[in-house]
Amino acid sequence: MGKPTGFMEYDRETSAAVLPKERIKNFNEFHVPLSKEKQRMQGARCMNCGVPFCQSGMEIMGMTSGCPLHNLIPEWNDLVYNDNWEEAYRRLIKTNNFPEFTARVCPALCEAACTCGHYGDAVSVKENELGIIENAYKEGYAKAKPPRVRTGKAVAVVGSGPAGLAAADQLNKRGHSVTVYEREDRPGGLLMYGIPNMKLEKDVIERKIKVMEEEGVVFETGADIGRDVKASKILKEYDAVLLACGAKNPRDIKVPGRDAEGIYFAVDFLASATKALFQSANKELPSGGQKEPGWISAKGKKVIIIGGGDTGNDCVGTAIRHGAAKVTQLEMMPKAPDTRTEDNPWPQWPKVSKTDYGQEEAIAVFGTDPRIYETTVKEFIKNKNGAVTAVKTVKLEWKKNGKTGRMEMAEVPGSEHCLEADLVLIAAGFLGAQKYVADAFGVGLDERTNAACKSGTYATNVKKVFAAGDMRRGQSLVVWAIREGREAAREVDESLLGYSGLPVQ
Repeated sequence: MGKPTGFMEYDRETSAAVLPKERIKNFNEFHVPLSKEKQRMQGARCMNCGVPFCQSGMEIMGMTSGCPLHNLIPEWNDLVYNDNWEEAYRRLIKTNNFPEFTARVCPALCEAACTCGHYGDAVSVKENELGIIENAYKEGYAKAKPPRVRTGKAVAVVGSGPAGLAAADQLNKRGHSVTVYEREDRPGGLLMYGIPNMKLEKDVIERKIKVMEEEGVVFETGADIGRDVKASKILKEYDAVLLACGAKNPRDIKVPGRDAEGIYFAVDFLASATKALFQSANKELPSGGQKEPGWISAKGKKVIIIGGGDTGNDCVGTAIRHGAAKVTQLEMMPKAPDTRTEDNPWPQWPKVSKTDYGQEEAIAVFGTDPRIYETTVKEFIKNKNGAVTAVKTVKLEWKKNGKTGRMEMAEVPGSEHCLEADLVLIAAGFLGAQKYVADAFGVGLDERTNAACKSGTYATNVKKVFAAGDMRRGQSLVVWAIREGREAAREVDESLLGYSGLPVQ
């Protein structure tokens, strides 16, 4: 363990954030990492408990408790405390292909399950994870290590999000020849065009892609399988195919006025901002109107964001960086409690209210929390030119359904209200895989429109075609996508060679 009395001697400490009004001036990551000495102190706080819930990744009451990748957290915390950074890196990458991603964007399921957090403050796991991987790049531990022997087998991975990248990395390490197909202009999928720069700067992704290329993985961008490239060609040229195309069907808001101009899905808004930054030499967005070539601007607009999750928060932060005149975020559910309730004990995931970075920035800029709870949209109002000018909302409340006996959200009569809007962003989640990809390969979809796989496996109904990530399990976290990619890679490997040397999880 770290230091036997470390959790009593040292307080939890995390990286300092640049103040909201300062950080909104650019799209850079805004946390200042802890020094190595402070990271050692955080490693010292790790108790190496008899039951390390942090790495359990088990389901409790339908929620994940601990890391789904089963990261060896107590081990590398101890190594950090003992100043053995290289070995800490070896233990870290044993279970996680992309700690540089998860250390930035994962909601830290590990910390929520930390034993230190039962009665006090959890160990700063993400801080040390980030410190270990960034030190590894700095010292050269994370450089490319191509496989010494090739198997002669070729695998196509369709989609370069975290699941596809994880599978490609594992299969390449095994010695298979792997080609990753991506329909966008850059690899990364959700990581590249679904998560804004201030949470995950894109050179972090490009750095890892470069390492994977040096190790032998081939990336084909601008290749839309099922449209520009025939699935039959892929099936003919490769010994196995893994579909990791994500859950790409955004949930829509089907109310009167939905056809108004100025209403966009959140993922399109976020992607357009990232692409505009790529096109800018100084990483600044061009000034302009509602929609310029390649990007959607929120500058000077009254922005309504429909959805209260991480994507909705990302839209808040992005719109503020654009220079929005006002930002409002609508949430259907009631505000969560500020502390755990009796029916939500540790080590369950804490169902408590959280003010994320985007909301912090809105409070700093506009003086109020942007969120309006227990509210949904009744109508989009447009002007004579067809542009959205307002959103008609209605309040919701929990009521028991007289027929089913279940508690449901119901509209409160007479609670309609109009909010001015020049730009509306729908961040209501995703419904499943895009059908044209599945149809191209003849892969069946389940009732949730995810790729249907044989129970407990990643194999589809089509011979030598597998599926993983959000395309298989539905919209989920990056850490789950990585786990799915790793497990699918093992199954693909076994199908090719009759056995697998890849880890079980």
